[in-house]
Amino acid sequence: MHILAAIFVLSYLLGSIPWAIIISRSVKGIDIREHGSGNAGGTNVFRILGWKYGLLVIVLDAVKGALAVLLVARLYLLQPVPINNPSGYFEDFTIIQVLAGVFAVIGHIWSVFAKFRGGKGIATGLGMLLSITSVDMLIGLGIFILIVTLTKYVSLGSLLAAISVPISLIIRQNFFHAEIQGYGIILPFISGVVLLVIYTHRKNIVRIFQGSENKISFSKKSR
Repeated sequence: MHILAAIFVLSYLLGSIPWAIIISRSVKGIDIREHGSGNAGGTNVFRILGWKYGLLVIVLDAVKGALAVLLVARLYLLQPVPINNPSGYFEDFTIIQVLAGVFAVIGHIWSVFAKFRGGKGIATGLGMLLSITSVDMLIGLGIFILIVTLTKYVSLGSLLAAISVPISLIIRQNFFHAEIQGYGIILPFISGVVLLVIYTHRKNIVRIFQGSENKISFSKKSR
């Protein structure tokens, strides 16, 4: 149990690294949460500091989720394989990977290094899910690019991309009979992450319906 506790704490602390705040202070001497949407995430950095810094923050935030899954979760493998149930070991490790990723997302949203005011967890969740279920995340990434290109709403693209991931899992497993390892574990956890994403975007959803949601522009930096 002490290994599990270490994994969850380390994943949370890793996810808590507030790259948006660090970069905005380093580049312009500002707290990004006091500008734009007030969100400590890549999209707000994109609007305030430009696409280069916005992209940098998104990549760094995604790396947090990936490292939690691919590196921190592997501490679990320091334990011996259960001899009486070797077939269930991967399933157990899948749970650990997903939980490590979830704790990284929680750390990003409620960062202990930023007075529990972080971002919305999209990029960190992206890194987490790309590391666990690449095919479905690539489908979601395609949907994100398509929606943002057509509407210029990053929030709408993020929401629809997130929702598409569990749908893709269900379709591939049940209609195309793909062999998705750990499907019974991955699906409910990813569905939980999607609900968390929807919750963190609740204000964006309201603004989208009101027509007042901010759009992004690739031609110039938002002021």
